Amino acid sequence: MEKHDVRVKVITPPTQYSEAFKRAVVAELEKGILNKDQIRTKYGIRGKSIVLEWCRKYGKLPYVKSFNIGRPMKDPQKQRIKELEKQLEDARLKVLAYEKLISITEKEEGISILKKDVAKQLTSLPKPTQEE
Repeated sequence: MEKHDVRVKVITPPTQYSEAFKRAVVAELEKGILNKDQIRTKYGIRGKSIVLEWCRKYGKLPYVKSFNIGRPMKDPQKQRIKELEKQLEDARLKVLAYEKLISITEKEEGISILKKDVAKQLTSLPKPTQEE
């Protein structure tokens, strides 16, 4: 007779955690005393990414979602152009935010924050002389 090894995978039912427990775990993680893996071990949390999901949902710190960039472009110039376009768009949004902030501050404080151009204020500028 032949012996066959039969492996049985034990399926454990998913554990339901209360929202208060999730918030407490996230708060403890954000204090910085223990890292994510240590907290998982301490509380017996089985999923590898569940704590990170809780942090994204309940945390006060920014948790960036990882994204798959994919294969890099073959042409490095096209990649550089895309990067520069992204930087330009970010700078444009930043300028819009600053302009809005300045306009709100000017309305609330009743003062002019932006100064006029100095060249426009001067009526006559000394002309450079040519030395012979």
